[in-house]
Amino acid sequence: MSFLTRRKALPALGGAARKANGLKPTLSWPHLVALGVGAIVGTGIYTLIGVGAERAGPAVMLAFLIAGIVCVCAALAYAELATMIPESGSAYTYSYTTLGEGAAWMVGWSLILEYTVVCSAVAVGWAGYFSGMMEGIGLGLPAVLTSAPSQGGIVNLPAVVIVAAVAGLLVAGTKESASINAALVVVKIAALIAFVAIALPHFNADNLKPFMPYGFSHGVGAQTGVMAAAAIIFFAFYGFDAVATAAEETRNPARDLTIGIIGSMVACVAIYMAVAIAALGAMPFTEFMKSPEPLSHIIRTVGSDLWATLIAGAAVVALPTVILAFMFGQSRIFFVMARDGLLPRSLAHVSKRSGGPVRVTAGTAVLMAIIAGFFPLGDLAALANAGTLAAFASVGLCLIVLRRREPGRPRVFRAPVWWLVGPIAIAGCVYLFFSLPASTQINFVIWNAIGVAVYLLYSRRNSLLNG
Repeated sequence: MSFLTRRKALPALGGAARKANGLKPTLSWPHLVALGVGAIVGTGIYTLIGVGAERAGPAVMLAFLIAGIVCVCAALAYAELATMIPESGSAYTYSYTTLGEGAAWMVGWSLILEYTVVCSAVAVGWAGYFSGMMEGIGLGLPAVLTSAPSQGGIVNLPAVVIVAAVAGLLVAGTKESASINAALVVVKIAALIAFVAIALPHFNADNLKPFMPYGFSHGVGAQTGVMAAAAIIFFAFYGFDAVATAAEETRNPARDLTIGIIGSMVACVAIYMAVAIAALGAMPFTEFMKSPEPLSHIIRTVGSDLWATLIAGAAVVALPTVILAFMFGQSRIFFVMARDGLLPRSLAHVSKRSGGPVRVTAGTAVLMAIIAGFFPLGDLAALANAGTLAAFASVGLCLIVLRRREPGRPRVFRAPVWWLVGPIAIAGCVYLFFSLPASTQINFVIWNAIGVAVYLLYSRRNSLLNG
């Protein structure tokens, strides 16, 4: 079983593998901040605020805060490790160099689940706003073409189309897609500022009573309560890990990765809290929690149809930035695992024209489109969170292990009070995992059982470290 503990040596990273088949460094810190904000601010606040409110009532604000604290600790760990190990692969690569191949495989397998399902979930959220905008201008689409089969439809066609469009943009090139992403992030933030400006004057403290109608937690797999909401809207905060997957394509990783990860996380926590307060104060949560476009629904009720349509339009234009960021991350995870031999090495092909992994981008886009077309948002978000929580916990563990094993290794960024940050990231992720629906936990176990079989039958024999 020694193959489970074999590790990449830290000094070897960035060496032969990168020279032989590396990604082109084209990104700077503004691209990374935009990539992070683009990934973080999206379906989580535009759509899942309604799902979270359904589980926790006005106390969804507390759920946002709890999820944010766990993510901030994970972000600090990511920032330290990303600057020490400036290679694509994110938590997978950190685990490979710190914990061993077995742990790295399970983390990578979880990241595949995270990124694939996240893109699909965001595509479904985008489709809800797109359908609302089209109805607002009198061009509504048939319900059977905008809903999953479990919701009475045939296929969520808009969700499939947007996945294909974003994949085409990524295939065009990393720098080009990052520049377009930066412009769209500005549109998205402007729409949220407009929402707060319109909704906040309608703030009514009575809408926050009772503040915690479903309590804090009702045990493992509970469907309601603050922690049940936090376990779902945790989806709203991650995205900074997509920045870490761009390490190999960053011009100055020592400086730019720290700015990208920490900067995007701090900005988004502030934005989320402002939007949540404005939304819950402007309208009782029971009136918007079921809406597929809750922010537009609130503005349509307290403001005007015009502003609601504009905000929906901004979401339609800008939410694809989240799909772009996570599809980018997914393709890089596949790429690095293939380059290491744990997946077929043909997937580690880099296009000479764009400098990116075109084959794997196209392949993952097909899978994401299928999932987006046939599954509802709530189920997708919960399953994506399971994979992310596993990855974040592993990063917290890697931080602790490397501080103990190699305390003298140079660190461009040092996570403050690492002995507290690491355990909070681990314990918070474990607690949130057990706050997910029981069905999600079961599906996650099944997914990882499949992963174990794939590793034992294929990956361990084909690993570059095998022999």
